[in-house]
Amino acid sequence: MDWIQSALKQLTQWMHPYYSEIALTILATILVVYGDVINKHIKRMISPYHFVIRTTVFVLICAFGYGMLLIFATPFVKQFILWIPYLYRGVAVVMVFLLLGYLAEHRRYI
Repeated sequence: MDWIQSALKQLTQWMHPYYSEIALTILATILVVYGDVINKHIKRMISPYHFVIRTTVFVLICAFGYGMLLIFATPFVKQFILWIPYLYRGVAVVMVFLLLGYLAEHRRYI
């Protein structure tokens, strides 16, 4: 049983310097998998407006909106990762990526 705890601690230790990048990757993957859903809702909301307005809103949301979401939400995701007990942190990150892979497969992105 001691070797399991040692392996879990080693996995967490390997990930420790990269929590910011891991948080950013999680958010970016969520945006890739569900970005089309967000864009469909936005498209539905702005469809009655003129082409120039629709294009401007789309560019602003995709370029600046998603970018700001990534920049401002990454520290919160990192804090959430750090909230997980140290022993299970590495396994939790791996499970999150497996879940995101499953969700991408379910939405036929893979």
